[in-house]
Amino acid sequence: LQPLRAKPVPKSSGASRRKTREPEVPSSLIKKIFSHYAKMPVARDAFKIVEKCCERYFKQLSSDLEAYSHHAGRKTVEMADLEVLMRRQGLVTDKMPLHVLIERYLPLEYRKLLIPVAVSGNKVIPCK
Repeated sequence: LQPLRAKPVPKSSGASRRKTREPEVPSSLIKKIFSHYAKMPVARDAFKIVEKCCERYFKQLSSDLEAYSHHAGRKTVEMADLEVLMRRQGLVTDKMPLHVLIERYLPLEYRKLLIPVAVSGNKVIPCK
């Protein structure tokens, strides 16, 4: 009788064997935003469906923006591409420009980044 020997373990090449996962919006953020606007209790099943819808929406949004920038001959998505997309979705109109949406729904730090305003003393340039 010979003693049992352990099988040699093959050495890994150093690369991880995990599946690469696509980046996604954290479910806690989706839950927080959705529950803020729903203003009532929401079942877990409903949150799972909302997460799937958000994932599909952002995939479609990114592919549309990629197509718009590619059509313009650029490799970078610009604000004009986003405005065209929002016009096609009916969010931006002549009566409701993009700047109004930014001022209405985004916090002040994001507004400062997206809407350039020059301040000189007590005057704000451009004047409204």
